Amino acid sequence: MVTIAVATGAVIGYYVRQSIARKRAGTIEAELQKKIIQTKQAAEEIVSKAKERAETLEKKTYADLEERQKVLVRAENRILKKEEDFENKEKEIVVKEKEVFSKVEKLKEIKKDLDVLKEETLKNLEKISGLSKDQAKEELLAKAEREYQAEILDRIRKMEERGTEQYERKAKEILSNAIQSYALSQAQELTTSSVDIPSDEIKGRIIGKEGRNIRAFEKATGVELIVDETPGVVILSSFNPIRREIAKIALERLLRDGRIQPARVEQEIEKAEEEVNKKTKEAGEAAVYEAGVLDLPEKLTQILGRLQYRTSYGQNVLNHSIEVSLLAGVIASELGLDVPLCRKAGLLHDIGKALDYKAEGSHTDIGGKILEKFDIDPRIIIAIKSHHEEYPYESVEARIIQAADQVSGARPGARKDSLENYLKRLGDLEDIALSFPGVEKAYAIQGGREIRIFVKPGDIDDLTAHKLARDIAKKIQEELRYPGEIKVNLIREMRVVEYAK
Repeated sequence: MVTIAVATGAVIGYYVRQSIARKRAGTIEAELQKKIIQTKQAAEEIVSKAKERAETLEKKTYADLEERQKVLVRAENRILKKEEDFENKEKEIVVKEKEVFSKVEKLKEIKKDLDVLKEETLKNLEKISGLSKDQAKEELLAKAEREYQAEILDRIRKMEERGTEQYERKAKEILSNAIQSYALSQAQELTTSSVDIPSDEIKGRIIGKEGRNIRAFEKATGVELIVDETPGVVILSSFNPIRREIAKIALERLLRDGRIQPARVEQEIEKAEEEVNKKTKEAGEAAVYEAGVLDLPEKLTQILGRLQYRTSYGQNVLNHSIEVSLLAGVIASELGLDVPLCRKAGLLHDIGKALDYKAEGSHTDIGGKILEKFDIDPRIIIAIKSHHEEYPYESVEARIIQAADQVSGARPGARKDSLENYLKRLGDLEDIALSFPGVEKAYAIQGGREIRIFVKPGDIDDLTAHKLARDIAKKIQEELRYPGEIKVNLIREMRVVEYAK
């Protein structure tokens, strides 16, 4: 019974599920049919709207094409009209050109007739007056010159005087403004320096055994070391300020150290040379800053600083260069010229004096070569070349530099002629000695009363040394003018160095 009941239930369940499935399938099919109908309706609406939009666009496109065709037609009509206008104008120009050519031909014919008539008139006048054309012209000019000569000369003289007065007045005004704008104090350089010593007992150590210390010092520096009875001080004498400064620094260091001997002398002099080089660089940097010329190469600035130890007629050359730079700048400003260029040219106008003892030629030529080496503006080189009138003036700036140089050097108190002549004589004395082969060093000492010469022992023997001293003395007598006599002190020293290892 249980099995029959189960089977019956299964059959009934099967049919129930089949019935439910058929109902669900009918419902899904109905929904699908409904959606298909809705989709067809939506598609028909989209197609209808697309057709309407297409028709609208087609109508608008046709309208735009019609409007553009109208614009093109109007443009074409305008172009045709302009072409017609150009053709008409071209025809008018051709007609006018023919008229002009016709008038020109007529004028040429009239001119020929006038020239013929003029020649005939002149011939008739020459026959009547008995004078040729040139003779009549000369007589007319001579008559006018006789009648108005005094008046013309008087007027020319007045114009020249008036112009000269105006130019002089303006020039004096510019120079006075420049001088008032800048004034630099001048310190006169001496040819000696004093070095204080702690006690007079140290003078013996300075001289050394048999004078070897003082000889080594003087040979290495080229400066005369004067140790006399003056208490508490020794004197360094040399016309070369750089040598004197190196010697002073080296001697002060030796005195502080206390060890004074030839080897230490040479070491301290080398250190002093380095210190002086540093000072020259600092002096050059200070000069360019004061003059407002800040674009110079570093090496050129250091060369400029060497002018700190040069004098011109007693006037410090670096201070003089700064003053010329500032004066030239003021003058250029008054005249409306290039102020930076004039300032730079004024600062560098004496740069050749920093190396004139190492090269041949005037300091102007040497300065030009130095500036060319550093690619300085050629206008600056042109401006400095003629500041001593060695070359013709090639620019207004050159005249400004020359004027500023004269203002700086010629004003009262700036220079001393006697000192410059004295220093030049000492320099010439050394140059004569150095011109002989075999001479290693030459130093003018004792105020120019002695020339101390060191020769190369390998090139000059003892016999040749005597002859060389006589030759140098003879050349000095022939080429220099000086009071009293000059002692030629020639030194041949052999130094042998060996090392124990």
